[in-house]
Amino acid sequence: MDERERLAQRFEEHRTHLRAVAYRMLGSLSEADDAVQEAWLRLSRTDASAVENLGGWLTTVVARVSLNMLRSRNSRREEPLGGVHVPDPIVDRADGTDPEHEALLADSVGLALLVVLETLSPAERLAFVLHDMFAVSFDEIAPIVDRSPEAARQLASRGRRRVRGESTVPDSDLDAQREVVDAFFAAARDGDFEALVAVLDPDVVLRADLGPLPVGGSREVRGAAAVAGQARAYSRVGLVVHPALVNGAPGAVSTRNGEPFSVGGFTVRGGRIVGIYFLADPARLRRLDLTILDN
Repeated sequence: MDERERLAQRFEEHRTHLRAVAYRMLGSLSEADDAVQEAWLRLSRTDASAVENLGGWLTTVVARVSLNMLRSRNSRREEPLGGVHVPDPIVDRADGTDPEHEALLADSVGLALLVVLETLSPAERLAFVLHDMFAVSFDEIAPIVDRSPEAARQLASRGRRRVRGESTVPDSDLDAQREVVDAFFAAARDGDFEALVAVLDPDVVLRADLGPLPVGGSREVRGAAAVAGQARAYSRVGLVVHPALVNGAPGAVSTRNGEPFSVGGFTVRGGRIVGIYFLADPARLRRLDLTILDN
């Protein structure tokens, strides 16, 4: 084995961790893979023998690349009209998570959390993700964001307050969550307004990312009655609902005429749905791993 092969082998030992960092930073699976690939390119151009802590070095590189991606994304203002963006969901069979997805979903990285992370500034997101999710010290974070360690601490603190202020943590019982989600789809299929309202929290928020205009668009709907009305409307679209795990929580992939129509993620707290996240952008759906539909 030559030196480059040994270096590639060492890099592969860190790939899963690096992809997990990038996914939390970016909420995009394709961009996360791009960030990890950039880290490999930079490593291949570096004297690796001079790197004392390869894992830490690579984590820093991925964080810097992801930070630049976030800043570029913000400058281009790529979010759909209305500001609703649903991050890339990770979809698994309803009866279990793919082992390759486990690292991506550790620490309960649900869509609700990723949606909140989207509201943070790039520097806040980096500081919170690296420190609170991966235990990176503020001394190490500071030079990445070009701030002092104390300023980096404040960035993470602001991100933490935002996360804690939202309903991002679901009930712990997956079976109980599934019962609630199944009841939602059954009521939507039947057009049963009262049954829909019964499984929705009064302050439920529905976020639907339909893709860029003029074909798509986005919308945010708040309140049980309004969300129930939206759900009843979709009962007339002719969808087939396939139960799935979406970011480790009960959700569904819906198809129409055999083609993917949407991926729906849910946050269930206190036995009711507090958050619904639908991705229905056809272009983004085509890039997702939806092999559960083949089973």
